[in-house]
Amino acid sequence: DQNRWQLWLTIALNAVVFYTVARSDAHATAGWKGLFTAATNLLPVGFAFIVTSVANGLLSANMKARLVFLRWTHALPGHRAFSKHAPADPRIDLDRLKKSLGNKLSEGPEAENKAWYRIFKEVEAAHEVQHIHREFLFMRDYAGFSALFLVGLGVAALVLVQSLKVALTYCLVLLLQFIVVRHVAATYGTRFVCTVLAVKSAKLAVSKAPKRDRD
Repeated sequence: DQNRWQLWLTIALNAVVFYTVARSDAHATAGWKGLFTAATNLLPVGFAFIVTSVANGLLSANMKARLVFLRWTHALPGHRAFSKHAPADPRIDLDRLKKSLGNKLSEGPEAENKAWYRIFKEVEAAHEVQHIHREFLFMRDYAGFSALFLVGLGVAALVLVQSLKVALTYCLVLLLQFIVVRHVAATYGTRFVCTVLAVKSAKLAVSKAPKRDRD
């Protein structure tokens, strides 16, 4: 919900770009005047807000994760939290985390994700966790929208725009948008998983420190 206005903005910007491309023929024949003649065809603000909510529900959370992390099974980075991501992050005291988990790290993607999620619920109120969580969710949803834009608006451009060169260029821009947004979302997802573990290991370090050191 906090990201709703940002998601609406991504849809509005894509709608404006699509409108400009769709009216490129009018611009070629009548100049800028022809481009803005039918400006009333742009999505109204209220309708665009509704579209944001509806489009966001077209893809499930699992499907968005598959799009972002390019995995069909065990797509979430939490499935590799302890075996891959934690060892690569210098902020995380893996030995301390291992002790807190009964001196045994969870084995297998599903077990890793469940163990990570338990830790997340313990530290989800931390400011740094909330911040990166929000950033990841926004970019994940944006990646989902980008995939919808690539398919829906790309096909529409190929059908409506007379110039094949303009239509193909627009499709390439949509593809580039998806590639960039997907990469950023995947980076934020991994950082989110690691931040949760880093905060947890830091709390464990404080709790194990002598009282004099904590004072």
